[in-house]
Amino acid sequence: MKFKHALPLTAGVITALAGGALYVTGAGLTAADHLDPPGRTNPADDTTPDKAADIADVFAWHTATDINLVLTFAGPQATNLPATYDPNVLYTINVSNAAPRTTPNIPIEIRFGQGSGSNTFGLQVKGLPGVTGAIEGAVETDLVKDGVRVRAGLFDDPFFFDLQGFRDTVATGTLSFNNQRDFFAGQNLTAVVISIPRSRIENGANLVDVWATTARFGGQL
Repeated sequence: MKFKHALPLTAGVITALAGGALYVTGAGLTAADHLDPPGRTNPADDTTPDKAADIADVFAWHTATDINLVLTFAGPQATNLPATYDPNVLYTINVSNAAPRTTPNIPIEIRFGQGSGSNTFGLQVKGLPGVTGAIEGAVETDLVKDGVRVRAGLFDDPFFFDLQGFRDTVATGTLSFNNQRDFFAGQNLTAVVISIPRSRIENGANLVDVWATTARFGGQL
């Protein structure tokens, strides 16, 4: 199983304020990001990496009316490669809107399935607040039911990071980041995007915590 906190950070829990921006609390928990743990997901360390179960990032933000959740995985990769849809991986976006804040009050389960054609895939999302049953349909399609919108497909990697600057900083001890240099530019990944009315998530809570996990049916490869 792989674990990731909301937003691309490896320490602390990302918390969404019901009436404001996101902030980080120093919870000291462990999280993973692209190609992490390397022994299972990085091709440089494993000849059969579990690409589908490799969480990249989790993003959470709100508008005046909705809370938006994005889970990205199976990246970064070249733009000529297809999206990754593995029926044997369970993706879960966990939302906590009540104490204790480590309890997933709203676990949203995501799975993919093979369609009738060799290159067709379907999406199923369960546990969405206010939605009767599941939202199901084709990938690369906006799916709307009971006021909730879902889309899964291939996206440009939204995470911005200067990997060269990070490596130079570690090697020299001198801060060497360049905000014009983005390692993830021009690379793709697979993502699930969900938009839910705020009233269904907040439920009177001032704080909302979001994290994600992946689990492979039958164990690791």
